[in-house]
Amino acid sequence: MQTFTEKALNVIKQIPAGKIMTYGQIAATAGSPRAARQVTRILHSMSAKHELPWHRIVNAQGQIVLRDEESRLFQRISLQSEGVEVDGNDQIDLNRFRFDPVIEEER
Repeated sequence: MQTFTEKALNVIKQIPAGKIMTYGQIAATAGSPRAARQVTRILHSMSAKHELPWHRIVNAQGQIVLRDEESRLFQRISLQSEGVEVDGNDQIDLNRFRFDPVIEEER
């Protein structure tokens, strides 16, 4: 049986270029809907080691929320280079750019 961390890593690795997921969406897909903060910790501690596409993860409102200006700018530029539209408030249209692995699995 996989741990929550292993499941979350697998979900994160599935996010394709040009798509985003929310912290809570990843937590729910990995089997623990209330573990959005745990997803944040996983990203912080394991992104480099597992080469995670951390830049494809935003908050529940579809907004880039990194406090560090350099990291926020990197995330914005990375998403835009993949075709994700980010407005002046670092907001992304979830209806248009959200990735849903459950729907993808059904295809």
